[in-house]
Formats: sequence, structure tokens, C-alpha cells
Amino acid sequence: MTSPRNGANYAPEEEEEDDYMNMTFGEEPKLVETSLQRRQRLKREGEIKGRVKSKAEQAAEEKAAREEALSQSLLESARAKKSKGFAMMAKMGFKAGAALGSTGNADARLEPIRPEMKEDRGGIGLDSERKRKLNEAAAQSEKKLKVDETEFRDRVRREREQARMERQFYAGMKVCERMDEENQGDSTPEKTEGESGEPAKKKRTLPTRPLKSIPVVWRGLIRGREEAERDRRMRHDLEQSSTRLPTYVDDLEDEDDKKAMGKIKTAYVPVEDLEEEDPELEEFNALEVEERLKRLVMYLRKEHNYCFWCKCSYPDEAMEGCPGLTEEDHD
Repeated sequence: MTSPRNGANYAPEEEEEDDYMNMTFGEEPKLVETSLQRRQRLKREGEIKGRVKSKAEQAAEEKAAREEALSQSLLESARAKKSKGFAMMAKMGFKAGAALGSTGNADARLEPIRPEMKEDRGGIGLDSERKRKLNEAAAQSEKKLKVDETEFRDRVRREREQARMERQFYAGMKVCERMDEENQGDSTPEKTEGESGEPAKKKRTLPTRPLKSIPVVWRGLIRGREEAERDRRMRHDLEQSSTRLPTYVDDLEDEDDKKAMGKIKTAYVPVEDLEEEDPELEEFNALEVEERLKRLVMYLRKEHNYCFWCKCSYPDEAMEGCPGLTEEDHD
């Protein structure tokens, strides 16, 4: 008896073919956490848990928890079903999700009134007071926007007119100073000729007489000039004292040599009553510029027969030929 291997009907054993469709590839080995990595991970987690949260983060978490709690109905929770109050309301016909009261009331609330958290220390009526003030401010701003254009133009015109009259008043004070000094003989220059043959102009100096002896209409000009000169001298002396270096002193120099070298300094002597208060001048400066200019014009006409608007002097008090007292009369 022959074995099946040697039989005629023997089919050689076919080699198993690889099934590529069901082939599985080896998975990557899982990384094992080392002790160092575990220690670092635990350290990071501990730092996150131990970090003190800021007030803003705490407020945000509280707000999120509050919103989440308010979004859930208390009547649908397991605790509400065990509540005695809910059981009593259910016996009287109340159902979860329905409104309280009669069934015909269409405006009944289905949800309870939501609480409003106050984040400040203000009283209950403070918000309404703030709203009222905001509404008043908004109304005031609307009124300002509705200001007529003519009012703005009139205001700008008045401001320009005031500035022009201030310049005229300053020019009038200088005219009063010049004419008063000419009458007193204080500013009469010596007739000396320069190289070109023209008479040399005398440099104006500060007066040394008391300020209260000067007429009040142009006293402010002298007082302002004296104060400016005093401040300038003080600043100059301060700068010179801070940067002064030791200099060589020649005992053989006489007065002419020192004068030629510019070593002689002119002593500055302020007026006597510069530091004193002047209520008369303060009262005069408190007047409107129109009134001050009017008084200055009248002073020139009375004391010097001079018309400020004509820019000329007249031989007598009648001042024949002058159109009038105001600027409009001379237009």
C-alpha cells in the first residue's frame, strides 16, 4: 500500500501566499516615562495647582460658575423632586415648565427673576442717578451742537476787537510817556551829530521818580518795564555769580582804562515804591479796555491838546479841526 505522498493523485503542497490586505504592521513601542520626566511633569502640575489666581481670574471663574448654575432649572433636578414645597405645589396643579397663577395669564413669567450681582459699593439708587446725569450731559452736548453760527462769529469778532483795543491802549501809554517827558524836560536829548551828520538818538532810560507820581493812565507801562528790568538784572547776576572765574586785577589801571575795557558796571537802582502795592493802578487795570482807552484819550486832550486818533497836537484847548472824541468820528 502506497502512501498518499507517492500516489498518482498527489498534489504537491502549495506554499502559503502572503495576504497583503490583512497584513498588520508592527505598532510603535510606547514610550516609557522615565523618572526624570515624571518628576518634571509632577513639578509642572504642582506649580499650576499652587499658583495663586489673580482677582480677574477668580472673578471670571465665579461668573462662569454662576451662569452655569443659573442656566439649569431647579425644578428639574433630583433635589427638587424630594422637596416638600415642590410636592405641595404639584398637589395644587403646578407642573414644571408652567407659569404660576391662573392658566389664562399669558404674561406670566416662566422663569424666576435673575439676580444681578453688584460689583461696586454704590447704593441701590446710584445707577439711576448716574443714568440721569448721563442723560443731562447728553442733552447739554446736543444744545452746544445747536449753537448758532452767528453767535460764534460774534464772539470771535469781539475777541479780535478787544485785542486791537489793547494794542491801541499800549501805544497810547507810550505817547503819554513821551509827551509828559517832553513837557518836564526829562527826555530832551543833547544835539550831537554822528558820523553821518544826523543827530544822534538818545537811548531811553528808566525813570527814577516814584511810580505813584506818574499818572495812572500810563503808570502800568513804567511799572511793567521796571519789573522786567529787575528780573533781567537778577537773572544776569545769578548767571554771572555761578560762572564767575578769578580774574587778574591790575593796580595801575585808572578810571579811563577801566572804562575803555568795559570793567565799570553801572549800578541799577530800582524805583522806591516798586515793591509796594498800588491799589489805584489795580483798580484802573480792572476796568474794561474801552474805558481805559477812553480815559487815556481824554488825558491826552486835556493835558497836551493832543488827539490820539488824529495823531497830532493842537495849539489850544478848542482843538479846532478835530472831528470828535471817538474813533468812529474819525472814519
